[in-house]
Amino acid sequence: MSKRFHQIYIFILISIVVLTTAFLIYFGYGYYSTPLTERFFNPLYNQLKPSGFIGHGLGIIGSLMIIVGVTGYMMRKRMRMFSRWGVLKHWLEFHIFLCTLGPILVLFHTSFKFGGIVSVSFWSMVAVVGSGVIGRYIYIQIPRTIQGHELGFGELQKINFDLMVKLRKGYSLKEESYELIDKISFAEGETDINLSKILPIMIKSYFSNRKILNEVKSKMKENNIDKAKIKEVMKIGKTKIEISRKIALLKSMQQLFGYWHVFHLPFAILMLIIMLIHVGVTITFGYRWIF
Repeated sequence: MSKRFHQIYIFILISIVVLTTAFLIYFGYGYYSTPLTERFFNPLYNQLKPSGFIGHGLGIIGSLMIIVGVTGYMMRKRMRMFSRWGVLKHWLEFHIFLCTLGPILVLFHTSFKFGGIVSVSFWSMVAVVGSGVIGRYIYIQIPRTIQGHELGFGELQKINFDLMVKLRKGYSLKEESYELIDKISFAEGETDINLSKILPIMIKSYFSNRKILNEVKSKMKENNIDKAKIKEVMKIGKTKIEISRKIALLKSMQQLFGYWHVFHLPFAILMLIIMLIHVGVTITFGYRWIF
């Protein structure tokens, strides 16, 4: 998948979530904003109530999205027979799409009224979605190949070294500029940062590295370097900052990702179990949709 096509793919997924949510709010606002005791008299009651044609359908479609999103991604990630089925990154993005839109549909299925065991499933779902956002951020901090395999410390060091080689071979800069760029680092090259110190170190490193890049940029302008080349060098410099940050945070992010799994997985399992119980009870009591 080309970069341009990937951007279109992400845009389409985001647009579907946003437009679907906006439509449901617009279409059902009059019903959802009506007090619970008065909804029976609302013209949309028979359509949007949890057992109504639309309300019931939203629950079924949303639940299927969650199940497909969870099982599909887990199968692609853990089962060797699916290892060649597309790029893991794209599977993760589709997993996030299904497990974002699915809960939104389930929320409208409840018509914002939930209690008993269903409320446990709902809040578990909220915890799963919320932790999923955090997990996505942690995930992208761990460097990976295009196939989704984690890069090791040595591989990151090599990428960092190759960037300097590329600068020295491809751009005729003065030695002082190369020395400045070579100073770009994160937490002075530390590779085992305490989780509690990450944020202040990130802020400090951001400003120190930006200062280095601005110095390099000024020296290149003084030497009448072409603007296009300055832009290219700045881009390489920013890549070096990113790589340095990932080298320093590799162990910490791997540790944090492990903690995240301990939190995220139990809530996901609890949500799915209660969802299946809810579906089983619904079928037992004779509720049907279009089947």
